[in-house]
Amino acid sequence: MQTVLFGIAALLALGMAAQWIAWRLGIPSILLLLVFGYLAGPDRIDLGIAGLFNDDLLFAIVSASVAVILFEGGLSLKMSELRQHGRVTLRLITIGALVTWALGAVFAHYVAGFGWDLAILLGAVLIVSGPTVVLPLLRTINPKGRVGSILKWEGIGIDPVGAVIALLVFESMGKGAGFAAGHGITGIIKTIVIGGAGGVLGGWALVYMLKRYWIPDHLHNPISLALVVCVFALCNWGQHESGLLAVTVMGLVAANQSSVSVRHILEFKENLRVLLISGLFILLAARLESSALEQLDVGAFGFLAALILVVRPACVLVSTWGSSLSRNERIFLAWLCPRGIVAAAVVSVFALKLKEQGNADWSRLEPITFLVIVGTVVVYGLTAGPLARKLGLAISNPQGVLFIGAHEWAREMAKALKGENIPVLLVDANRRNVSAARMAELPAYHGDALSEHIHERSAFSELGRVLAMTPNDEVNTLTAMHYLHHFGRSEVYQLVADTVPSKNKNASPSDLRGRSLFGPEADYYEMSARLARGRIATTALSEQFDYEAFTAKHGDRAQVLFAITDTGTLSVQTVEKPLQPGPGDKLVAILDKPPPGAPPAPEGDA
Repeated sequence: MQTVLFGIAALLALGMAAQWIAWRLGIPSILLLLVFGYLAGPDRIDLGIAGLFNDDLLFAIVSASVAVILFEGGLSLKMSELRQHGRVTLRLITIGALVTWALGAVFAHYVAGFGWDLAILLGAVLIVSGPTVVLPLLRTINPKGRVGSILKWEGIGIDPVGAVIALLVFESMGKGAGFAAGHGITGIIKTIVIGGAGGVLGGWALVYMLKRYWIPDHLHNPISLALVVCVFALCNWGQHESGLLAVTVMGLVAANQSSVSVRHILEFKENLRVLLISGLFILLAARLESSALEQLDVGAFGFLAALILVVRPACVLVSTWGSSLSRNERIFLAWLCPRGIVAAAVVSVFALKLKEQGNADWSRLEPITFLVIVGTVVVYGLTAGPLARKLGLAISNPQGVLFIGAHEWAREMAKALKGENIPVLLVDANRRNVSAARMAELPAYHGDALSEHIHERSAFSELGRVLAMTPNDEVNTLTAMHYLHHFGRSEVYQLVADTVPSKNKNASPSDLRGRSLFGPEADYYEMSARLARGRIATTALSEQFDYEAFTAKHGDRAQVLFAITDTGTLSVQTVEKPLQPGPGDKLVAILDKPPPGAPPAPEGDA
């Protein structure tokens, strides 16, 4: 019991340590997960992780975990994203999958040295990419325009396709071309029918129960989790691997209906996904024997190079032929296809069964698949971001500001930031405010701050924070909660509530609010009054006129708003953490009009 408990503790500790270190270093977490898992193996440090579960239980846990991950991926898909790129996405997961399979099998045979049976099987296994690696990379890269949506849809949709093809190939090995063709066609049809129907019914059942309030709020997440696993298991019982398609479709159905909100379920599944991915990669890597790595020869590394330099570009070339994608978009698509947990899980199952069948080459499947996983994540993880920025498809550290509210002083702030090359976008339901913003040549959107259409704006990928500054504190709080998921808690801000004591008790609870903007008294009406008696100005600080000198000169007559470094990094003044800008920074503040007879502002003080 103590050994098992220690192994579970080590699994959780290593997983979260890898995630945290990867976040601090800005590298893909899967790299550290695989390294930590391998080092924790029985013939290395041996932390008792590899022996936690027997083979049957392990692969059942892996399958159920992959089902949850794919369901969460399906929940993140919006049908509206397919308007511009649905054709390309469909080609990537059909024609592109076949190209990847065929070329992968050829290179596995002639470069890696596998026999044709295992080469065809390996080519099928490596069709998959998956949300476990694609989504974290996209979150880090933050690509603009269509390519991010295409890669997300492909990464989630390709897993069921690749897993089904790999299973059909495995079941047809050694049984002749006629059997393989008939079995393959039958298997694909059964997978589409059973998986598609199961996913639609499962998604509809979940939505129907939520809509009828048959499930209390505190059971939404547990019951949805149980339903996902049940749908997955039932569909797999009807047709092997159809459960992967079913849970993906189930998430897609739930995400694209308007009857009830499933955002809270998505957020829960996202948190669960991090835990599952961490545990799965460490578990599978810990089981890899050191002796297996000795089989990684020059051919194995040549096979990895062929997948990156030949197979993926060929897949994208065929899939995007005749599309409206630009040259740079095609180049980026051709340079991002990492492999993830589904490839590791599927090949581990096949290797175990081939070992039982006495296949001599079974031991080479796992190490070369893990080489492909590690190699593709390393190559794409370290190069895709710089490539996207060089191609003009991503911004490394977006500094733009989303203003919720386009009233007069919000427009003045936006103009000051735009003058310093900080991207801005103003959102307001008041058409007059939006018209005034556009007249001032400021990007503005007329509509609800919670609208999904805001994300489709071309400037949205340049935004790194949101400032909720409407007169209504409840609207500000709701907006802050809405954008927590996109910008992160540290970059979601809102005005303080009405500072009149009799009204302040009606403010939203602090745990539901964004960070408090500007100052403890800086509510909407105080800010309006300040601007009425002053102006927004940008001041360049220097050694001669530093922040202390600025404070001494203006005192309470200045309300500091933002600081901008010489590299263009924007910081926001908050109640919790007042700014401390240094020489070389620019300070944006509301300055009261100087009293009569005051000396002129020093040089650099605008």
